[in-house]
Amino acid sequence: MRDPGKGGGMGVCARAALGLGALWAAAWGVLLLTAPAGAQRGRKKVVHVLEGESGSVVVQTAPGQVVSHRGGTIVLPCRYHYEAAAHGHDGVRLKWTKVVDPLAFTDVFVALGPQHRAFGSYRGRAELQGDGPGDASLVLRNVTLQDYGRYECEVTNELEDDAGMVKLDLEGVVFPYHPRGGRYKLTFAEAQRACAEQDGILASAEQLHAAWRDGLDWCNAGWLRDGSVQYPVNRPREPCGGLGGSGSAGDGGDANGGVRNYGYRHNAEERYDAFCFTSNLPGRVFFLKPLRPVPFSGAARACAARGAAVAKVGQLFAAWKLQLLDRCTAGWLADGSARYPIVNPRKRCGGRRPGVRSLGFPDATRRLFGVYCYRTPGAPDPAPGGWGWGWAGGGGWAGGARDPAAWTPLRV
Repeated sequence: MRDPGKGGGMGVCARAALGLGALWAAAWGVLLLTAPAGAQRGRKKVVHVLEGESGSVVVQTAPGQVVSHRGGTIVLPCRYHYEAAAHGHDGVRLKWTKVVDPLAFTDVFVALGPQHRAFGSYRGRAELQGDGPGDASLVLRNVTLQDYGRYECEVTNELEDDAGMVKLDLEGVVFPYHPRGGRYKLTFAEAQRACAEQDGILASAEQLHAAWRDGLDWCNAGWLRDGSVQYPVNRPREPCGGLGGSGSAGDGGDANGGVRNYGYRHNAEERYDAFCFTSNLPGRVFFLKPLRPVPFSGAARACAARGAAVAKVGQLFAAWKLQLLDRCTAGWLADGSARYPIVNPRKRCGGRRPGVRSLGFPDATRRLFGVYCYRTPGAPDPAPGGWGWGWAGGGGWAGGARDPAAWTPLRV
């Protein structure tokens, strides 16, 4: 159970019915929130607010969810009401926590009068909106992938308190992943690390279901954030759970497949693939075709010559989905796989559906490709106009032990 005293918090007490029905005549209210500069991409967001049961403290939050993206700014809406004649606002404690498990919370932000404090990774990013008395909304800046999830807004006034829940969702893309070792090689903890190494986090069941509705079809089971193992099938076939029916979760039926669900598995012993989630890229992914295709060992050197690093799998998926990167040429990625992104399907580029095509994990020393690079925001391109560096005598960036001081400009 959640410790009522942890972090200075108090449990939610029984609400006293103080006859506030007249003050809450409407069952629904509408709260218009305007995010700070740059938030919500300059758009105003109308949030429908559900009013709770009458009591000395009543907290209002948004049913449904609010949506942002990595690097964005979002307002988590929360307002409260109580009898101002009986209590002053200075004695109200506001506490935001994040739900990490059904019975586990982590502290985000606490305010008591003029005293405010943010915790952990939220330091320097979280603050109260402060839009007049009764506003407990939290402004969250520079949103990260780890910020995704449910947040509780708790308001305490002496012995009375109430709480509401806000769900923060992120714009992004779900992608299946397995390492070079092959399929079904990851425990739950290893799947978490694999996603993090590829610029992602384990996807939630809700995110996987949304990806299925958007067309994701993948006939291999993978871990999700809650410890369950599932996989999405849009084109039902016998090797992928049959033609629908009992194995499907969601509203697909026999014709449209569904999300097959293995339930919660033993996370330290059983092994599956992973379904990862990533969001908006702060930088840019681009394809680099050196003077000559390179083995994997030359990929990092090729990108470094352009002020970049070899792109991770999640970065390529984000560039494909959110930046509409379309390139019908395979290139190395940081994990040793070779892939290419297709926005506009054509026959010679791997089929009739958009997606990130994979050539698996080719021989790192014998197979030669270009490379997908990722450049962080503000990083200069030392070779503008398509010029890079290599050895004019041959070998390009795969030249092994050759002295970099002897590199000469080469057209890339």
